[in-house]
Amino acid sequence: MDFHHVTTWVFDLDNTLYAPEMRLFDQIEKRMTAYVMRELRVSEARASHLRDHYWRQHGTTLAGLMAEHSIDPLPYLREVHDIDFSHLVPDPDLARLISDLPGRKIIHTNADIEYAARVLDHRGLAVFDEIHGIDTTGFLPKPDPGSYAAVIDAAGFDPTAAAMFEDDPRNLLVPHELGMRTVLVGTGRHGPDELAADHDHGAHVQHRTMDLTAFLRELAAGRSVDVPGEALRGNARKSG
Repeated sequence: MDFHHVTTWVFDLDNTLYAPEMRLFDQIEKRMTAYVMRELRVSEARASHLRDHYWRQHGTTLAGLMAEHSIDPLPYLREVHDIDFSHLVPDPDLARLISDLPGRKIIHTNADIEYAARVLDHRGLAVFDEIHGIDTTGFLPKPDPGSYAAVIDAAGFDPTAAAMFEDDPRNLLVPHELGMRTVLVGTGRHGPDELAADHDHGAHVQHRTMDLTAFLRELAAGRSVDVPGEALRGNARKSG
């Protein structure tokens, strides 16, 4: 399959537009655990267990806290995203390749838009036309179908002429059903659950890459963008 028909390019943020090795999400996870401990008055072990449960059952820790404990999302988002961004470094090659994609470039993240803007600023990726976060989707997270519907409605694009880049394969199921091209960035994980580099995610993952910059470079050059399984496993070993 090709991308010649694509006029809208949708990107996830965390662990998609920067490598997990930059350890940004590690900071967020610690702050989320501390928040759950304090607000629910539970031990660290119990808080970690609850976070994993919420992530699997509701898509995000926040969604679980809202559904099961009616927490106010805005103070939570401010607290868990109050982190050190110095681990992020600019990526001019990635910025150029995204900027050169034909059509609109959109962020769709389960984080809030203020945090997303800070990440993009530190990565030198101020090349997107729109940012859609959890605070613009009615606090519906991916993979909830309502989250995608909110973004598609607000941005006004045809999903059959769009592509989605994402590090969690669960979040590519609805885009695939809507007719979007789907690209898994990294080995993939189901919420808190690590998956093997050669895990078969299913037909909803149409393309896979360990290197988003290289993928977009090959896409621009008109070459094949599928990453062979052995190359994927080799890259995973190098990054691990």
